[in-house]
Amino acid sequence: MAQKKYLQAKLTQFLREDRIQLWKPPYTDENKKDLAKQYSDRLECCENEVEKVIEEIRCKAIERGTGNDNYRTTGIATIEVFLPPRLKKDRKNLLETRLHITGRELRSKIAETFGLQENYIKIVINKKQLQLGKTLEEQGVAHNVKAMVLELKQSEEDARKNFQLEEEEQNEAKLKEKQIQRTKRGLEILAKRAAETVVDPEMTPYLDIANQTGRSIRIPPSERKALMLAMGYHEKGRAFLKRKEYGIALPCLLDADKYFCECCRELLDTVDNYAVLQLDIVWCYFRLEQLECLDDAEKKLNLAQKCFKNCYGENHQRLVHIKGNCGKEKVLFLRLYLLQGIRNYHSGNDVEAYEYLNKARQLFKELYIDPSKVDNLLQLGFTAQEARLGLRACDGNVDHAATHITNRREELAQIRKEEKEKKRRRLENIRFLKGMGYSTHAAQQVLHAASGNLDEALKILLSNPQMWWLNDSNPETDNRQESPSQENIDRLVYMGFDALVAEAALRVFRGNVQLAAQTLAHNGGSLPPELPLSPEDSLSPPATSPSDSAGTSSASTDEDMETEAVNEILEDIPEHEEDYLDSTLEDEEIIIAEYLSYVENRKSATKKN
Repeated sequence: MAQKKYLQAKLTQFLREDRIQLWKPPYTDENKKDLAKQYSDRLECCENEVEKVIEEIRCKAIERGTGNDNYRTTGIATIEVFLPPRLKKDRKNLLETRLHITGRELRSKIAETFGLQENYIKIVINKKQLQLGKTLEEQGVAHNVKAMVLELKQSEEDARKNFQLEEEEQNEAKLKEKQIQRTKRGLEILAKRAAETVVDPEMTPYLDIANQTGRSIRIPPSERKALMLAMGYHEKGRAFLKRKEYGIALPCLLDADKYFCECCRELLDTVDNYAVLQLDIVWCYFRLEQLECLDDAEKKLNLAQKCFKNCYGENHQRLVHIKGNCGKEKVLFLRLYLLQGIRNYHSGNDVEAYEYLNKARQLFKELYIDPSKVDNLLQLGFTAQEARLGLRACDGNVDHAATHITNRREELAQIRKEEKEKKRRRLENIRFLKGMGYSTHAAQQVLHAASGNLDEALKILLSNPQMWWLNDSNPETDNRQESPSQENIDRLVYMGFDALVAEAALRVFRGNVQLAAQTLAHNGGSLPPELPLSPEDSLSPPATSPSDSAGTSSASTDEDMETEAVNEILEDIPEHEEDYLDSTLEDEEIIIAEYLSYVENRKSATKKN
């Protein structure tokens, strides 16, 4: 397959250089044979094979021209459909359709035309999942676009072999579809929490985003939701990649790419996630044998290379300064060079392909790990993943790797201890403010605004008494009171406040003497004009009062449901922060050897010529 793509690319290149238009006379069968002989001599290839590919190029050009004429006169567009890998023959087909139909109608048409099960396929066009409820025009689908069909079922067996197998595959596909829907639900829950102005790190530790040292990064609230969705979909996609479920991984990765594009450039240069995602997307297309569907593969690989440079520095200088080495990150560059080599080979660029593939081969030799060294570290109590990462960071030296792993464990333990202490202090401050009558949400927000400084938070609250209405509970649990008690009014009058103003303040603050007194004192004995003077005019009142307990169980059922959905996401988030750098490189070793053999065979044939 790869060799045929190379031959197609080279012949297309020759035809362009020689300005030959196969769809026009005089390229009859006789002239076509002469052309095949000429090009087979240049390529040192079988003349019959060259003639066959030339005929395919000619037929495709004629089909495209006919389709263009038909689109101009009738408005019926042609879509190039790329079928799943299990369909060994005729995987690339043309389908005519009008563009005002919905995505659901196109999916149905593709399923019916090519004998697929409609509910168990996904369509990817322009690197986006086809939305079933919108028309093709609304989604930017145009004439001559490429559509890739992904199957949710993973079996390579033909479903028509027997009914039992078909039923099993259908059940598997249903499970996969449900899994995807649960993934979306769980990520939406996480993103909703992340979108809040303030997120309680004790309640949502999975929302922490760390830099290369392992320390948390402060993310602007406006971008937090998009970044969380991007990273969540990316991790889910990577989990499917590890299981080699490429058809399910790709939609997750494309969704991650969509949300990353909503983040600012400065943020993407801080962490290497976006660059790694570009590699994962191209790798997924390649493993699906659909690399030609990704028109901007070169752009994505160049973008990954640029992001790595911005993130790691020129010649990895910034990375070495932060981590002391760059051995582990070289795994990413190995895959980058490999994919660049593959793309160039598929494009007919022999020289560039060999350069990149040779770079990948040299990096593989450098990164190869002796299994006995891994065993030595396992005996010391380290995990296989820690062993691989440690050995690559220390150029294969077992003693240095053991020290490196131990030091890294201690560094991370110290960072976690510091982060835990920060969270503990924050929770203490939240409890203190709740004791004054403020809701949890109000306490979180004001502490965020004050960068965790309790004294500053109190000043902000006194200057903004309306923050008392920031509520985080069910309004139905509110303890409303019709009028303040005379005892509380007398207490404020005893402090020197006017009786009428004292009563109004107590109404506003639902009988909370402490808040009423602080607000009146801060505002010279009167209430700020922006505060409502009656319960009916007030914003949603808080569910808690100073006499309430720190929390209620009214929302426990909803929380349990959210926790269940979130936990399913968390299962696929790796424990080790450098999991994305860990690879056995077994697949890469095989692919490097395969493509180098193609290129070197071409070089040998050229030398003989």
